[in-house]
Amino acid sequence: MFAKRFTLAALASLGAFIACTDRPAVTASSANPATPASPPGGTAQPPEALARAVALALGDPAFRAYVKARLDGSPYREHKLQFQRFLAADGGRAAQLVARENGVAPAEIARAGEQAIPLELYFPVPAHRAAWSGDANVLVATALKDHDPPVAFDSAGRREMLRPDAPPETPVLALVPVETDFSAPPARTQCYEGCDGGGGGYQPPPPSAPPPEGLYMTQSHFTQTFEGWLKGYPEFEVHILGQKDQTDSLKDYQCAGEKQPQPYYFDQNDLDWSGSVLLFSKTQLDDYHAAHPGQDARVFVVEDDDTACQIKTDKNLFKQLEEAVDAANQALTAGKDTTASTAGKLWKFAKALQKLLTAVGSLINSNDELVGNAVQDSIAAEYHEGFNWIVKGENNITNGWIKLDMR
Repeated sequence: MFAKRFTLAALASLGAFIACTDRPAVTASSANPATPASPPGGTAQPPEALARAVALALGDPAFRAYVKARLDGSPYREHKLQFQRFLAADGGRAAQLVARENGVAPAEIARAGEQAIPLELYFPVPAHRAAWSGDANVLVATALKDHDPPVAFDSAGRREMLRPDAPPETPVLALVPVETDFSAPPARTQCYEGCDGGGGGYQPPPPSAPPPEGLYMTQSHFTQTFEGWLKGYPEFEVHILGQKDQTDSLKDYQCAGEKQPQPYYFDQNDLDWSGSVLLFSKTQLDDYHAAHPGQDARVFVVEDDDTACQIKTDKNLFKQLEEAVDAANQALTAGKDTTASTAGKLWKFAKALQKLLTAVGSLINSNDELVGNAVQDSIAAEYHEGFNWIVKGENNITNGWIKLDMR
């Protein structure tokens, strides 16, 4: 997601033209607060005015048919549309239809979209996407940060707050900050089982060359998705963290995730995954140890809410997590390659020294969720059949377990 702000000026401008329409006035649920709070120290707001404008336009059968056709034809995962592009496509057809139903000029809609943060439009709940036939039984919801209560509007402009932990039965079209890289070609080059959800997805074809030696993950299970339902599928990533230069801080050396090329491509959209993904090659391990004698690396899992394969979080939260996990596990929270030893090809526990991640991100958008640091099962004293490392999060809570292998 991008960290630009939706300006108050744009919100006020769009709110002004909405107030001039002949639709019913916006009403808030009597059981919920009328307006969500702004984040501390910032003025960013969820794009409620745009969400309401789109919801009002969905009262028009022609607009509903156009939206459905564009969503169905999207080549991106979860059939997402980049909202600003959607408004401008086909000679600005969507902007014209939204403007007509809101009683304003198309230029006003286009301007409001341009002044908003980059947004994406899609059905985050697969069952909603499958159920919606293009009828008027649909809500448009928005939220700025993950796990915020979504603010929703129906086609009459009525406003309500939805539960952040569970979607309603009515199909919900989300208008939320961008998570998808729409500048890159959609990764639809080859489709495997589970292409439209679950643990699969659109995957690049297998590599033609034999996979390199190194540290692999072959199974993972997490106790929750760490993603609010309005944000769709989770984006789990596995990072290799090691010593930064000769300091007492950590650096991110390699990431495995859905935006990575093979053999680092890894796309888990549910609680369980199995396959084979390279986390750190033998060459990378050897180079790391040559530059950092006596230092070992951590395997760390995040659920990405921002720029792919960049950990963006509050440095104090990260430090607190690592201190708690280290204290509970004798600081044996890193791993080392035993390929050259009598132990054979194993990724075995090792002493972790660094705790502070140097790269931190913006606090305007929702931060990446820190799923946790991998700890070998014998150190964590916790065992799960078929797995050998336990993912420990805040306060040393178990958030999952994974299988790591040296090959």
